[in-house]
Amino acid sequence: MIDLRSDTVTSPTEAMWQAMREATLGDDTLEGDPTVARLETLAAKLTGKPAALFVTSGTMGNVISALTHNQRGGLEAIVDSQAHMLLSEAGGLSCLAGLFCNAITSHRGEMDLQQLKIKLRGSYSRYGGPTALVCMETSHNHSGGSVLSNDYLHEVSRLSRESGVPVHIDGARVCNAAVASGRSLEEIASCADSITFCLSKGLSAPMGSVLAGDEAFIQRARTFRRMVGGGLRQAGIMAAAGIVALEQGIPRLEEDHKTAQMIWQELRHYNPSLVSEFPPQTNILQVTLCTESQDETEQFIRKLERNNVLCRAARPGVLRLVTHRHINLQQVPQIVAAFRHCLEMSH
Repeated sequence: MIDLRSDTVTSPTEAMWQAMREATLGDDTLEGDPTVARLETLAAKLTGKPAALFVTSGTMGNVISALTHNQRGGLEAIVDSQAHMLLSEAGGLSCLAGLFCNAITSHRGEMDLQQLKIKLRGSYSRYGGPTALVCMETSHNHSGGSVLSNDYLHEVSRLSRESGVPVHIDGARVCNAAVASGRSLEEIASCADSITFCLSKGLSAPMGSVLAGDEAFIQRARTFRRMVGGGLRQAGIMAAAGIVALEQGIPRLEEDHKTAQMIWQELRHYNPSLVSEFPPQTNILQVTLCTESQDETEQFIRKLERNNVLCRAARPGVLRLVTHRHINLQQVPQIVAAFRHCLEMSH
């Protein structure tokens, strides 16, 4: 079975298993876990931030970031209209952080900057409190893994900071964005006050994410992690795999991008209407079907499964394929053949 549902299906590497078996452990909530401390130090160094915090998931890291930044009584977080934080995190910004999500129309994850200028509020007014937070996401999940441009990152950072509003990057797949753009994690993270990134997607660790920021921010974030149930004990077992992921896994992501581009190329050769005219920038590929029906989309997914290919719907009529360490170029013909067979059955 070829599993293209997500890069979260990856299993740990042998080096990760060995590191987990040999990890030195402590109680991270009491005196601290030395392996967790090593991971946090490494993550801080890679992002160019003074400190970092190991959390169980990117969603936890994002909501902790919102709770930590919202120290001024802000009422809203500005997000793009297709943000994972808005659409796919169970309403955490509103329910847990108490922030209204002010969504700005976006293209490939990039908000309309004129709208951002209008909506940014640096202080109290008769209409409400200051903006608590501006959020960006790269690579951008719901836009097919698109990478935010360097100019855009810097302009959002400039506008927000001029208004005294902190910036957070949801970098669940920021390592993919870094590899695709040729920029370092530190360069990307420099455009934000805080950043989260996942260890458990293409990097293949079994779980965990890291939240990075300045020392005062991380000290407060540690308290909010406790509040939302993220206080960890002998977490070094998981952190050990995360260290291997960061030390060994990032350059390999380019292979996933090449596999996604090859699938795109072969599907476009078969039927150009199935995919965008532009190849995927990272490891996420969207395939457009000749339907907008949820039922028909789910039926097509089941047909693919019977042909040994697993995937998910991005939305009715659009499938999402995600490449990862367990998918290689040699499997591309089988993937494309499954699509051809199922599409021809549908006509």
